[in-house]
Amino acid sequence: MTYKNIMIAVDGSDQADLAFNKAVEMATRHQASLYLIHVVDTSPYRGIELYDINFTKKMLNQAELLLKDYKEKAEKAGIERVETIVKEGSPKTVITKSITPKLNIDIVICGAKGVNAVERMFMGSVSEHIVRQSKCDVLVVRNENNAVLY
Repeated sequence: MTYKNIMIAVDGSDQADLAFNKAVEMATRHQASLYLIHVVDTSPYRGIELYDINFTKKMLNQAELLLKDYKEKAEKAGIERVETIVKEGSPKTVITKSITPKLNIDIVICGAKGVNAVERMFMGSVSEHIVRQSKCDVLVVRNENNAVLY
């Protein structure tokens, strides 16, 4: 199978860096477009009156800087088409319901944060949700030598 549109969800974590490296490797091999996405999770704050909109603006600005750094690294690695996407909302929903269908993404790559069963029961795992809800292939990178393709 050839992947033409690869999306990598990044958040600056070590797991995201490993997933990013895998995405660059795949994009190079397939001569694919690489879409870098970061979703500022505002879902926990819906309906809270004291929520500060300036906090979201600050997080969006930080996301832009984060993606700029990842984009530069991808371009230095020889990826010709690298796009950045910063959104706000629930990462689970934005990635699976909004962005991947709109951009005809062939595969989503993300890192595994390794949340435990109790955390997953209460807040859910973004990578698990992406695996269950995506209409395209999903690659969850667990560590440097181990990735799971769904």
